[in-house]
Amino acid sequence: MSRNATLFALMCLVWGLTWLPVKVGAAHVPPVFLAAARFSIAGLLMLLWAGRDVVKVPREAWPRLVLTALLLNTGNYTLLFWGTAHAPSGLAAIVNFATIPIFTLLASRAIAGEPIDGRKLAAIALGTAGLGFLFATRALGGLSVVQGDPLEAIALGAVAAGTLLYCTGAVLSRPIAGAMPTLTLAGWQTLIGGIGLTAVSLLLEPVAFTDLAKLASWPVLPALAFLIVGGSLMGFTIYMRLLRDWGAFRAGLYAFVSPAIAVAVGVFALSEPFGWSEALGALMMFGAAAIALKRPERGHA
Repeated sequence: MSRNATLFALMCLVWGLTWLPVKVGAAHVPPVFLAAARFSIAGLLMLLWAGRDVVKVPREAWPRLVLTALLLNTGNYTLLFWGTAHAPSGLAAIVNFATIPIFTLLASRAIAGEPIDGRKLAAIALGTAGLGFLFATRALGGLSVVQGDPLEAIALGAVAAGTLLYCTGAVLSRPIAGAMPTLTLAGWQTLIGGIGLTAVSLLLEPVAFTDLAKLASWPVLPALAFLIVGGSLMGFTIYMRLLRDWGAFRAGLYAFVSPAIAVAVGVFALSEPFGWSEALGALMMFGAAAIALKRPERGHA
């Protein structure tokens, strides 16, 4: 196995496992507060890692950088961490990963005017149907609602909405991505997003001084450490290397592997329900993502 293939497997494993510490940590501290701690610390570490490049942000890029930080990290992770606290972590991972290609198509169309052809329309339709199956059991008041949190359906909707904000922020980031070093852009977006998450948490959550102490205690501390080191620093670094060496298509295939890991961990470690409706919905959404990610065939000369 090549080094990049090994790194890809490690990235898929890490990003598949991040949903468990989110669930564990959010059981002991407010979920947005947990996200704020993760991204504030990770952002500072990224900027320290960037070194002298930390100041290489063109003045005209700052407004878009701040806006994208609020979309990518503040808005997205407010909804994602809250949603994961109230929904099965495996299903939250499926909704998040499998809708990224679809929402990116929609955001690219709305913002950049990129055309949506028949193949992309099929991906959107199939992904929407898959989401319907994921929500079906909860909407009908079935087994998952009885065994789980009554807010599950709303929580999964929040994860989907957060993913849409993420994809919108990603598309808006494209014009400034080449104007500064990648680590500088990611570091500032992460730190600004963390500051925004802190403001949201203080406004909306019952945060107390005891929650600060919990960040440094079991089991929140190892959960937070894994999210920062594994999910943000390690996962981001590997992904950027794979983008360079493999391209966006192959690097983006993690969207098919990491959710399976998240589902398996949720079922076996947290006893989360996963029935036929969820399985069918997941297969449809992965099929939609595969269609959306498929590289267009080159015309014959």
